[in-house]
Formats: sequence, structure tokens, C-alpha cells
Amino acid sequence: MLDRNRVLLLFSLMLIIGIYSGWKNDNSDFLNKNTKIEANQPANESNSDKLANKPDINPETKQNCPGENQNFSLDFFKTNNFGEKDSKGINHVIIFNPKSDKLDFKVNLGLAHKIYAKDVKGKLQREYVPKVFSEIIADENSKLNGKMPIAAINADYIDTNNQPQGLNISRGIEYAGDFRNKRSSFGISGGNAGQRQATIQVGRRKKDILNYNIVGGNGRFYKNGIFKNICDDLGELACKQAINRSMVAVTNSGYVILLVNDAKANSEIIISENNQELLPDMFDDVLEEIADNSCLGKIQDAMLFDGGMSPGLYYNDKIYIQNPGAIGSVFLIYNKDIRIKNKMESQIPSFKHT
Repeated sequence: MLDRNRVLLLFSLMLIIGIYSGWKNDNSDFLNKNTKIEANQPANESNSDKLANKPDINPETKQNCPGENQNFSLDFFKTNNFGEKDSKGINHVIIFNPKSDKLDFKVNLGLAHKIYAKDVKGKLQREYVPKVFSEIIADENSKLNGKMPIAAINADYIDTNNQPQGLNISRGIEYAGDFRNKRSSFGISGGNAGQRQATIQVGRRKKDILNYNIVGGNGRFYKNGIFKNICDDLGELACKQAINRSMVAVTNSGYVILLVNDAKANSEIIISENNQELLPDMFDDVLEEIADNSCLGKIQDAMLFDGGMSPGLYYNDKIYIQNPGAIGSVFLIYNKDIRIKNKMESQIPSFKHT
């Protein structure tokens, strides 16, 4: 009886071992997959825990993105035509927050006298003289509360009488030309810093507070978020020949992008297929990428300033771009906290008109 029991027990064990071996072979892939998952997984941490604890946005990246930083005021950089930051890029870019309490603004023009001056009868004087970029951003009229600007860009066109052609308003005082109600203009409103608003439109704004600092221009290529290729509007010369550009854009979040694209810039540039002067059908690509990369929102409105012989850009004691043409007006940016010593005239030779 004992031998019989031993035989039955041995048979049962062999049967169990056989069943297990077959199951293991049939499910080897499943076992291997689970083993790999567990081997790559930190101890005491499940997959669901990892997903739950993963942040949507890297805090460091968010902190370094200007549009996500509530204290952001102004930045300067260069990009290629993809809108990517590039130390050898052709696009010289200034982005700023009009609502920053660290910044202030002013418009200057080529005047033969002190800005805002009146004659003996109390009438505003408007005697214009030709001034190139380096002159108009460095004369006495360019100062605000005794300070020189930290940044500047050329703006309005100039006519044969040295008068600006479009709508220009400096600290609420108007200096305008024949196209004041026909061409687009860019402005920063008055009021407290937190109330400031950037606008692009034709003619004076309906609210008086918006008519504080305005510079004329021409060639609006974004309107209410819709891009338009304005090559035909510009004509052959301005579209395809005089293609060094100066422009401004406002995003739906209220930020401003100033951009000057000029191969003759006073900085290192490597010309390539994706780093060259812009045709009008390329304006949206570079501006949208700049806005996106800096978390500034979507481009809402944009227009050109005077191009060809006029583009100019200045930032932090350096003139990056200067051309020999006289300037109708310039848009100036000031730092309220720091007095900037003016070194502009030593940076690049001035183009003098006789």
C-alpha cells in the first residue's frame, strides 16, 4: 500500500511540474515585459504615481519665458527667419511689456527747436529739419526727465519738406502730416503703467488716453489676428528691392515686438537661406515664432515703419542698425530706474545731411 501511495504522489508532482512548465513557456513574453517595467521603475513608485506627479510645464522653463513672468519689462535678442534666437541672426528684436512700471515712452521728431515749444502767440511750433537716426535719438529732445533712451526704433516716413507724413503724437502733443488719417500708426497710451495699452490703427483713437505716444507708419499686414501679404500694396520697389525692414507687432496679450531686419547691421550676421532679408510673405512666420517662443500670445496687429534708407535700431548704448536717410519720427523707450549714459555717437559714424 505504501509503494502505491508513493507512486501516486510522484505522479501528481510530475503532473504539476509539467503544467507549470507549459504555462511559463506560453507566457514568457508577458513575464519578460513585466520584469523590464519593474527593473526601470524606481522602488516604491508605481506608474500611476509618476504620471500624477509629473508637472504640466517645467517651472524653470516657465519662469524664463517672458510672457509667463509677471515682472518682465523688456528684452533684446537676435533671431533667424524661423524666429529662433541666434547670435548671428539678421532680425534684431526688442520685446516689451507696455504695462511695466520700469518703462516709460516718448516720441521724437526732427525739429529745429525744443519739442513742445510755442511761439509768442502761444501756438505750437512745428519747424522740421532733416535728422538721421543717430541724431534724432541723441539730441536734447530725445531726453525724458533728463534721461536718455535705453532703446529706440525708426518710425514714420518723411516728405520733401522734412515733415513726418503720418500721425505722430509725443506725450499728448500732435506732430502730424498729410497722411495722418490715411495710414496706420502705432501707439502706447498714457495713464498709469498698469493701464497702458498698445494699439495699431488708422487716425486718432476714440479714447483720448490712447492718443499719448503715437508714431506713424504704413503697410499694415496683420489686422485683428489675420495676416495679409501686402506685396502688391507696397509695389515692386518696396516689396522686392528695398527689402531691409522695420516693423512693429502687438499680441493679443498686449505685448509689443519691435523688429528690424537689415543685412547691413552693426552686428555679426551669417546670411543663409533661413537668415536673410524678408519678403512680405515671410513676415508672419518670424513674428509668430518670436511671439510663441517668448510666450507673448498670438499676433493681433502689425505694420511696417519706414524701410529702405531709414531703418534704425538702438539698444543699451549701441546702434545696431543705421541708414543714411532722414527720419520722420522715432519711438523711444526709457528705463525709469537707471540713468543711462549716452555713448551713441561713439558707437557708429553718423550720416550727416548738408
